[in-house]
Amino acid sequence: MKLSVVIPAYNEKNTIQEIISRVKAVDDIDKEIIIVDDGSKDGTADILKDMKVKDSSLKVLFKEKNAGKGDSLRVGFAQTTGDYVIVQDADLEYDPKDYRVLLRALEEDKVDVVYGSRFSGNYEDMSSLHYIGNKVLTLATNILFGVTLTDMETCYKLMPGDFVRELNLKSSRFDFEPEITAKILKSGLKIKEIPISYKGRTHNEGKKITWRDGLTAIWTLVKFKFTD
Repeated sequence: MKLSVVIPAYNEKNTIQEIISRVKAVDDIDKEIIIVDDGSKDGTADILKDMKVKDSSLKVLFKEKNAGKGDSLRVGFAQTTGDYVIVQDADLEYDPKDYRVLLRALEEDKVDVVYGSRFSGNYEDMSSLHYIGNKVLTLATNILFGVTLTDMETCYKLMPGDFVRELNLKSSRFDFEPEITAKILKSGLKIKEIPISYKGRTHNEGKKITWRDGLTAIWTLVKFKFTD
């Protein structure tokens, strides 16, 4: 089984080398690493260009203008060849070692999609606003789609490669999370949640999502409940 790891990056010069190193360190999994630089202005692109020269196994794509995380995933997903696909944020909030438990659940529980749940695992340094926002969005998902998820907004969504490559992702910013979840559930794919670890960062440290994105996410859930 081959895993495609898609890493969207925007102004992450302080963490991009470390997160790629951590992904590569999970060396007991057959995987490809695809990085999409979203028009970074802080030197991230230069770091990636150097890394690409030194390691030809890395697929690195560069966008001239910043267009959002969802847009970067559209670009990255199109380049995947793996049996399964997962998104890896370019910061250090999520631990790539958790790929192993997600893949194990996929094989042992015979499910279609595996979500890594921060709230049933070990999470640290999550702000109260971020915590409440995640809970509200997950509750809205459960009500709209009749499921019992604990963490809809998790970055770690292990999805079939064929499903991802056929996905007509319309959201260009952080609203891609509710859109993907809505489309997974409407397609009839079964989601299994597995506890993962999480260590949050602050906006001063580079976190980009805000409460405004939460409002957009609510609207996105409703929209994709009733439309394609």
